[in-house]
Amino acid sequence: MNDKHHDLQRIDTKGMLTAESRRREFPHLEGRTYLNTAAEGIPPVRVEQALRQYYLDRRFGMEGRVGHFEQWNAARSLAGQLTDLSPEEIGLCSSSSEAFNLAALALNLKPGDEVVVNELEYPSGASPWLNPNWGVRVKCWRMRDGILDLHDLPPLLSPRTRMVVCSLVSFWNGYRIDLPEIAKIVHHYSQGLVACDITQGIGRIPLDLRGADLIVSSAHKWLLSSHGCGIVGIPATRARELTPPAGGWFNQSSPYASERFEKIEYREGAAAFMTGMPNFPSVYALRCCMEYLLEIGVSQIDEQIRPLLLACRDGLKELGVKLISPDDPRHLAGILAFVHQDAERIQEELKRNSIFVMRTLDRIRISLHGYNTAEDVEALLNCLRGVL
Repeated sequence: MNDKHHDLQRIDTKGMLTAESRRREFPHLEGRTYLNTAAEGIPPVRVEQALRQYYLDRRFGMEGRVGHFEQWNAARSLAGQLTDLSPEEIGLCSSSSEAFNLAALALNLKPGDEVVVNELEYPSGASPWLNPNWGVRVKCWRMRDGILDLHDLPPLLSPRTRMVVCSLVSFWNGYRIDLPEIAKIVHHYSQGLVACDITQGIGRIPLDLRGADLIVSSAHKWLLSSHGCGIVGIPATRARELTPPAGGWFNQSSPYASERFEKIEYREGAAAFMTGMPNFPSVYALRCCMEYLLEIGVSQIDEQIRPLLLACRDGLKELGVKLISPDDPRHLAGILAFVHQDAERIQEELKRNSIFVMRTLDRIRISLHGYNTAEDVEALLNCLRGVL
């Protein structure tokens, strides 16, 4: 796509493809300009029905588990469709934070091992490796003007590299990495694995996850689901390397075997990332939301919202704010961010006008999903124009 000015007046967006479907699935967005999906997605009304179905199944006690596991298996299959993995390569845990901590356990880290994180990483992807008990040397891939320069990665790699952690899309400024190219570099210069947090991309953009050895994602953002559920994806070729030796029962192949007090046999790979009873209400919600997004088509969502995103970027430029998001549209997904010394005042003024964004310190973050419209962006820019 050419990097040209995008005129809001020429962009026809209705929100999740039609005005009628937006009103039907997201009636709670009427009168609100919600631009904060990168923090919390807005669930479609069908999620309420999914949670009610959990209750209806739960009423049968143990027999209700038949319905629970139907939803569990359906969710793994749908997640596999979104990530181009098989259902057997997908696990469901409580959050991306739990997944990264279990991944650290699976690596059996030793003092002197090295893990590479980056300056645009979310805390859940960076903090598990800083645990002093591991004795791991954590190297930080520094950004340059809001991007990660691939030329800076090889010097950080060595024979001691065990893992390189990156987010497909940065929560901080929306920078979208070239994951296959990063994986190619890591696997060429080291024996390390590549872990990618896809939370800020899945459900919003088509995914190219080639080369990733571990993928994790939260479910309550662009997937529009509830809290308490996360996706883990591990290719079968890496299953044995990424099997966390964690206590539990759901992650064991024979939890009730006669020798259960003498030894443990773990399920391999992604299946080992759910140690105890699944959070079935969240699984029902996640299955419902992934089915909904696949029904619409993630490519169609991206095709519809990308012009809006670029028009918003152009409008912010015209307002003269200091953008910290990449200018190159190839490195943008659904997030834009700028910094301003009066960020708190700006956020409060936007909120007074029923416009919802995210503020952290002096950063304002704007995120656009399939339910957003040209009117949403116009309302944001008009209000900012008045505030600034």
